[in-house]
Amino acid sequence: MPVLSREQIDAFWRDGYLMVEDAVTPTQLAALKAEIAKWVEESRAHSSPFGPPTIDGRPRFDMGGEHSAEKPALRRINNPSDISDAYREVMLDARTVDMVADLIGPDVKFHHCKINLKLSGAKTEVSYHQDFAYTPHTNSDIVTALLFLDDIDESNGCLTVVPGSHKGPMLSLFDGERFTGGVAADAEKQALAKSVPCLGKAGSVCLMHTKLLHGSAANGADKARGLYICVYTAADAVPIARNPMPSPNEGRIVRGKEARFARLSEGRVELPKQPKSASFFTVLGQESKQAAE
Repeated sequence: MPVLSREQIDAFWRDGYLMVEDAVTPTQLAALKAEIAKWVEESRAHSSPFGPPTIDGRPRFDMGGEHSAEKPALRRINNPSDISDAYREVMLDARTVDMVADLIGPDVKFHHCKINLKLSGAKTEVSYHQDFAYTPHTNSDIVTALLFLDDIDESNGCLTVVPGSHKGPMLSLFDGERFTGGVAADAEKQALAKSVPCLGKAGSVCLMHTKLLHGSAANGADKARGLYICVYTAADAVPIARNPMPSPNEGRIVRGKEARFARLSEGRVELPKQPKSASFFTVLGQESKQAAE
């Protein structure tokens, strides 16, 4: 049985995103938050990116340049489902996966996941961009599920989106030959003028089309803002660029069955420059914390 109503599905395809409450169980949410608390505490002992490396050899945990033991600024955990049973369970079998199947299913596969974390006072910002520019595929039946790990409002660096922008053109993330990871300044100014905030309680999810323009500001509140972000694709959407966050679970079928054929619906696609650092925030000009020489 579908999890989403016909009205919700139509709203997603009209607006490019959909907010849904109670996307995970209270038990699942508590387990996810407990892991975050443990990782934040662990980060206090580090002065540069750390942790069990991802399969391409990069550190799994990344902190902003303002990080200190007294005031941690852990901002990214790459593919937490690789190292946490709680995050793996939600990635594979939460209600969010059924919602994605309602939108692009019945055959759905996993691409990658990450945690974007803005602790109190964190300077992390996300420039406006479209996810498809980072993860181009043979078609754009791709949904990013952004699970709220905390109550999120306009004070703590909420996600902001441009409704309907998934129907518009793909905007370049290059400035000349340099990959900036964000759209040009004039395009971002226009996006900000049209953007709306995505607000909700912990346990809510924002289901976002891969071509939707979005970004977020720094956290100006005395409370954290965490997102568990899982990217899913139709089984017949095949990557045409290297995964920026490869995982042993990449390509795993989470609903339905494998596709025999790739479906081709994209035309000319600009290929991204994948980050070699612990997170894409460095591409955006926000350096990681590094130990003093």
